[in-house]
Amino acid sequence: MRLAEIDRGDSLQHRMLIGMISRVSGMRLPDAARVAFYHQDFAGPTLGAWTQKTMRGPSPWSVSERELMAATVARWNSCPFCVGAHSAIAVRGMDRAVTDAVLEDYRSAPISARLRAALTFIEKMTLTPNNLTADDARAAFAAGLSVEELDDAAAVAAVFNIITRYANALDFEIPTDEEFDKAAGMLLRRGYS
Repeated sequence: MRLAEIDRGDSLQHRMLIGMISRVSGMRLPDAARVAFYHQDFAGPTLGAWTQKTMRGPSPWSVSERELMAATVARWNSCPFCVGAHSAIAVRGMDRAVTDAVLEDYRSAPISARLRAALTFIEKMTLTPNNLTADDARAAFAAGLSVEELDDAAAVAAVFNIITRYANALDFEIPTDEEFDKAAGMLLRRGYS
């Protein structure tokens, strides 16, 4: 259900801020950013801080690898907004052909065994969480993942299993490829919180 408050802001101050950011950036402020102004007690600072820590905090995974994980979770959750947004960021640090191949079928994509093992784990975590067991973690470790790598991949999946459902439920508008690219640059500079 698309909420009018996402388009216009839920207060005069937010409306003015959304308008100013849109004018300065030369594009419509993406819905994900607009939602941060709406009901801040729900999707504002807390979700932003969690996402920032997960996606930009210290990790053995690169920013591009974490963004690719987010885009892949979005693909599994049928969230075109998040697929576009996070793949646009991932390609800032990795080849577009690799990103596209992972989104098509990570099992045959030209990626490391570690990344493939992480994606295998988070796919099950996303699509059939009730079937996720210690054996799945043991398989990831046997494939070469460290505890920290598995924890960080699981954190990306957890936050984006929430965000993708949120984006779909609120019917986020899908920007153009050019707008996704501009927004990717802003997210890389400013982060998520």
